[in-house]
Amino acid sequence: MIVDAHVQLWSADNRRLAAAEYAPIRRDHGVGELKAQLNESEVDACVLVEAAGVTSAETTRCLEVAAWTPWVVGVVGWAPLADPDLGEILGKHRAEPGGHRLVALHERVYELPEDYLDRPAVRAGLATVAECGLAIELAVRAEQLPSVARLAQAMPHARIVLQQAGSPWVTGGVEGLTEWQWEIAPVAACDNVRAKLSGLVTLAHWDRWSVDDLRPYVEHAVQVFGVRRLMFGSDWPMCRLAATYAEALRAISWPFGGLHPDVFAATAVSTYQLDVGELARPV
Repeated sequence: MIVDAHVQLWSADNRRLAAAEYAPIRRDHGVGELKAQLNESEVDACVLVEAAGVTSAETTRCLEVAAWTPWVVGVVGWAPLADPDLGEILGKHRAEPGGHRLVALHERVYELPEDYLDRPAVRAGLATVAECGLAIELAVRAEQLPSVARLAQAMPHARIVLQQAGSPWVTGGVEGLTEWQWEIAPVAACDNVRAKLSGLVTLAHWDRWSVDDLRPYVEHAVQVFGVRRLMFGSDWPMCRLAATYAEALRAISWPFGGLHPDVFAATAVSTYQLDVGELARPV
């Protein structure tokens, strides 16, 4: 089977789409359209990542979708990590419709100060997430990767997922690749970190990228993480800025010579502890 580990749903008024460059995707992207994209590429299941990140209400909405959509096998939610009542917030989410599909909590660290992951209140919140059996998912700038390594070393039993493979500077050519290789090394050395090969097409030049632009990053990720710690994510509908859903999938599958079973299913299933039994294809 194939599992897409990173998709989103949003409405045209999503505040994250206010900038002019997001005009091509500033419209509603709903469940029906997502399902059509998955069907066209023969993708069996997906993990839904909340798309607002300002209140826990978006997490509730994502769980409601998962409650009646069997192919949404996991939800990556958001909640205020530094809130002393975080454990209670997570408990309430798990009691909501679809709450059993909550598999991780994520934070857009790239919008936050450099020391964010080192702050005691944030570390305490991340410990709560891990204690609740959820994965910790992080979107960072490449220069913030050292803080991810420190977190992974301090919390070796936590399952940590790195979105966009740590956001390499794909448009920076050789310099961008070298910089990312240097920063990703201590993160990849931590066995409890998984990397999503997601959003790479939007880190390249939107109007003139090629698979060869992305190949060095995918190949190096394989070298330092190994296939069992990598997972595919289309980053739909954000990927539409640079590629169709099918093109985003092919951009990651071509360096592997096809749909590698770990990268395109097994890593996501094990990392998020997904229940995909009813969706498994008969042999």
